[in-house]
Amino acid sequence: MNMLLAYLSIIFGFLSSDAPQLTINIQNIEKIQGYIIIGIYNAEEGFLEKDSEIKHYKLTVKENVERLIINDLPKGDYAISMYHDENSDGICNLNFIGIPKEPYGFSNNFKPKFSAPKFVDCKFSLIGDQVLNIKLVD
Repeated sequence: MNMLLAYLSIIFGFLSSDAPQLTINIQNIEKIQGYIIIGIYNAEEGFLEKDSEIKHYKLTVKENVERLIINDLPKGDYAISMYHDENSDGICNLNFIGIPKEPYGFSNNFKPKFSAPKFVDCKFSLIGDQVLNIKLVD
């Protein structure tokens, strides 16, 4: 019986994924209300387009700093976008020229100037356990 358990442990050890742990600290949350909506992308194609993210998360805001820990992303290149859905309406509200009226953030703390960022602006390589600190901007 002990040999069977040992063999099963070895087999499941080989089959388990070696996905690194990604910790995202979301900073500069001013209003303790609503949700943080996070999208994770792995390609330029579809970056920032609705329903094109490979992972999607919704965190209830309870603190001025929120944390998301992800353990199921394989090693690779990714970009993250997020916004603070302060009014809990499920959309990132924009002004008349398309600039977000709710706080938002991107990996690499990229701050767009005249247009939405590109994947390459926000891209980071996940090759081992990593911590990202992303500051929301208004």
